[in-house]
Amino acid sequence: MSQTTVWASQETKKRLAEMKRYPRETFDDVIRRLMDTTEDDEPLSDEAIRGIEESLEDIKAGRLYTLEEARAELQAVWRTK
Repeated sequence: MSQTTVWASQETKKRLAEMKRYPRETFDDVIRRLMDTTEDDEPLSDEAIRGIEESLEDIKAGRLYTLEEARAELQAVWRTK
């Protein structure tokens, strides 16, 4: 295995050290574990992307409810049943 130098701030190095599962775990192992947990093997479907785009448009247009408004609306519907 070849090696290389990676420059990181002391704060980053400290955070990586805190993420070690055991004292002798290498920084390479920590970084690989972090990369493995952030990769998504399943890309978003076209339908999911359209849904996200529609949601963003709703947000930009102000078409949204606060938690309290949604709760009040649902409670009103439940009371009528």
